[in-house]
Amino acid sequence: MSERVDFERAWQAKLADGLREVAGEEIREQVMAGGEGLSALSDRQKVITWSRGAIARLDALVDLEGRKEIMTGCACQYPRSQLQEIKRTFADTQDLDRAHGMLQAQSEAFLKDTLHLSDELVQEIVARGWGAAGVQEGNTIIATKIPKSGSLVAYMNETDLDRKRQLYCHCPRVRDALKMQVSLSTTYCYCGAGFYKGIWEEILGEPVEVELLQSVLKGDDGCQIAIDLP
Repeated sequence: MSERVDFERAWQAKLADGLREVAGEEIREQVMAGGEGLSALSDRQKVITWSRGAIARLDALVDLEGRKEIMTGCACQYPRSQLQEIKRTFADTQDLDRAHGMLQAQSEAFLKDTLHLSDELVQEIVARGWGAAGVQEGNTIIATKIPKSGSLVAYMNETDLDRKRQLYCHCPRVRDALKMQVSLSTTYCYCGAGFYKGIWEEILGEPVEVELLQSVLKGDDGCQIAIDLP
């Protein structure tokens, strides 16, 4: 989905559905209040101001586990079709190492064949543990988000730390909040964690737990998520 077409409305719809399912209609109304009519074409200051208030209300009204469930359900998802071979292999072998290796190979192929990055840059990205596959540590995956594709080279060349954080995130809401110096609760980052949750739940066919370890919203250089696999 293009950010310029309707990212805001689509994301709000997912947030509203999650709130209704997890917390009920009354809390949904309280959290979503003021967001009516906002779209990808709305003034970005209004969008970010509303977002800050909405997540603050979510923090005040819903416990941590509920917030995780709501926000991970808002995530953009890895293409399910690209995970089916890995899913079948895991179902046949129950070999987590093999499944992770297949996902890593797929991630590296994307960097080379789709983004057309040099072998040197791909090697640096892999060495940093960036990408969809993350780094496997037993039954835990430590996933460090790769900088947004369209800003990757600029990010790598940027020396100003604040500017690097502004280039980093895939989410336009986070990028704008950082540019405007508006504080946004790291609860929001469980939306990004939902991307990895979706990958591994599809591959394993079981629920997985995610935990936010680092976030540019709290001043870290990047965003890192732990995925605990059953």
